Amino acid sequence: MMKKLLIMATLAIAGGGLLTGCGKEEGGEAPASAATGVVDTNSLVAAVNDTSNWPTYGRTYSQQRYNPADQINQSNVASLGLAWYADMDTARGQEATPLVIDGNLYFTTAWSKVKAYDGATGALLWAYDPEVPGETAAKGCCDVINRGMTAWGDSLYFGSLDGRLISLDRESGKLNWSVVTVDQSKNYTITGAPIAIDGMVIIGNGGAEFGVRGYISAYDSKTGEQLWRFYTVPDNPANGPQPEYLEKAAETWNGEWWNIGGGGTVWDSMAYDPDLDLLYIGVGNGSPWNQALRSPGGGDNLYLSSIVAVRPKTGEYVWHYQTTPGETWDYTATQHIMLADMEIDGQKRKVLMQAPKNGFFYVIDRATGELLSANNYVPVNWAKGIDMETGRPIAVPEARYDQTGKLAVVTPGPTGGHSWHPMAYDPNQSLVFIPANISAFPYIPAKNWEVKKMGFNVGVDMAAAAMPAIEEVRAAAKAATKGALIAWNPVTQTERWRVNFDGPWNGGILATGGGLVFQGNAASNFAAYAADSGEKLWSFPAQTGIVAAPVTYTIGEEQYVAVLAGWGGVWPLVTGVLADVSGPVRNISRLLVFKLNGTAELPPVPPLNELPLDPPPLTAGDDVVLQGGNLFARYCGTCHGDAAVAGSLTPDLRHSGLLFDEDSWKMVVIDGELKHNGMVSWEPVISPAEADSIRHYVIKRANEDKALE
Repeated sequence: MMKKLLIMATLAIAGGGLLTGCGKEEGGEAPASAATGVVDTNSLVAAVNDTSNWPTYGRTYSQQRYNPADQINQSNVASLGLAWYADMDTARGQEATPLVIDGNLYFTTAWSKVKAYDGATGALLWAYDPEVPGETAAKGCCDVINRGMTAWGDSLYFGSLDGRLISLDRESGKLNWSVVTVDQSKNYTITGAPIAIDGMVIIGNGGAEFGVRGYISAYDSKTGEQLWRFYTVPDNPANGPQPEYLEKAAETWNGEWWNIGGGGTVWDSMAYDPDLDLLYIGVGNGSPWNQALRSPGGGDNLYLSSIVAVRPKTGEYVWHYQTTPGETWDYTATQHIMLADMEIDGQKRKVLMQAPKNGFFYVIDRATGELLSANNYVPVNWAKGIDMETGRPIAVPEARYDQTGKLAVVTPGPTGGHSWHPMAYDPNQSLVFIPANISAFPYIPAKNWEVKKMGFNVGVDMAAAAMPAIEEVRAAAKAATKGALIAWNPVTQTERWRVNFDGPWNGGILATGGGLVFQGNAASNFAAYAADSGEKLWSFPAQTGIVAAPVTYTIGEEQYVAVLAGWGGVWPLVTGVLADVSGPVRNISRLLVFKLNGTAELPPVPPLNELPLDPPPLTAGDDVVLQGGNLFARYCGTCHGDAAVAGSLTPDLRHSGLLFDEDSWKMVVIDGELKHNGMVSWEPVISPAEADSIRHYVIKRANEDKALE
């Protein structure tokens, strides 16, 4: 009956498609160019007018990702050409924003590796490998990616996937110090960039899908000594007094949330206002997603899905605004936080802007946390709008599967109306450019759910939500799953223009003084658009999907545009048949650098050979296959794809030769034969017989899809 309901819901939905929620390879006025030999507060504040450098993750503390450089502009961007490129030594998702300091590029890659290149010539200056254990991949929800680094003094700082904060000498790439920032016995990871403020480096972490408690920590930039820690969700009250902000938060929780951590990880966005001396952090989803399991009886569950302002010197709480009280859909508020000054209702306001996963665009007074305006930027069906008197969403009861116990097809889905991909703000146009996702997800509460030490702990029945092998259902889901580049007016809370894409998961944004907006996309193109109209002015075939955000910088009289290309992240890992909704795409990880009249060329694109399915016949009974499907959805689908349909990053098990041999399958799944590649042993949560039931489920799925061929 549930499958019939799911199929009907999928065919009926018009606002979104079905979606579900890992391996390692070898091996005052500033001058036009501020002095950045040593990165400090002055150089970071001056960066707003510095066209030469990109000294922090979002270029400036305000994170606007706007560079006033205008040598490349609407009149000549058609002459943009490849200046140079560099191949990476990993074939996983590339999400990092490069730093540019004194003509050199510094960036992280998949597996938390670091590269440094001469920005004009492309000469490799140095490389650093923190040697993250391959087994760490099993702790990551969303690929073995890293989004970037920060700089302070003459050093660089980044977080590694296994939870370390690492400091490198910027000139040589040699290690200054390394400190573990998480309990490595738990399922913590780090993928986001830290932020440097007044000699401190501040870093968050991820892992809420698995069951952890979120926090940020501040470290001395010279020594790595921990200075303070700010938790985002309260501890067990029985453990004694907590800071006042956490005591108040505890009043908004029920049950024993501390047993699984509660979630609230700060895995991406941070911004800083040096005048107000306020650090702004975005807090993530609850653990588990399903609030009925996390906090029986409801409650707002502070500070999940919140923007929180803290004093960077002490970690003192100042204010918060919660975008999704009592969140139950993986609606994080970790998305890009951006600061700007603008006139609203005739008054000059210092604002904070965010387009979090829940589909609403928020404009907030960044001094006080007052909500100034909010409107949905993508289709939304979990709420009717935002009540401006209370600042709370006007909830749709039917969307709360946690309360009804029933299927709810909700848009946006877990990847959100906007995910981690950075936005950009053009102050000349007064527009925010949003890389938007248009999709939905069938949330079904899990029955008889228990916390497990490995795999997703989200409290949602991923097996029941899996895409069926029915062509009409798949076609309907693909047709309803789209992407867009949206130019949004934050003052009027309206869309000025948009560029539509065949699918979601398109790249981050760069805006420039040349009236241009740059973005890569899932269709393996890198493009420039007119900031005022959205007209496409230039495009380059990148040979791979691009999800990272570009940067621009100048060296001498030459302006460059650089982007780290390489398809990856959660979308190609977990979404099954929806992974290639933008067209077949592979990972070819490269740094691409452009300038006017550049003449470099990429090598020919390698052929994309799709192997035919040739599985063994299904011999197991329905009960074995059902068990295997439930186990696959909980433990395997996050790397090998919804319904065993993998994207292009990890092995598609429907093609695996291991399907023919129970013992060989056991060697990998139970014995951990490939643990150094990220395929750890699942023996702590799966018995050998259960592992074999997964094999039979994959055999069934392979035969079903072979029949569709």
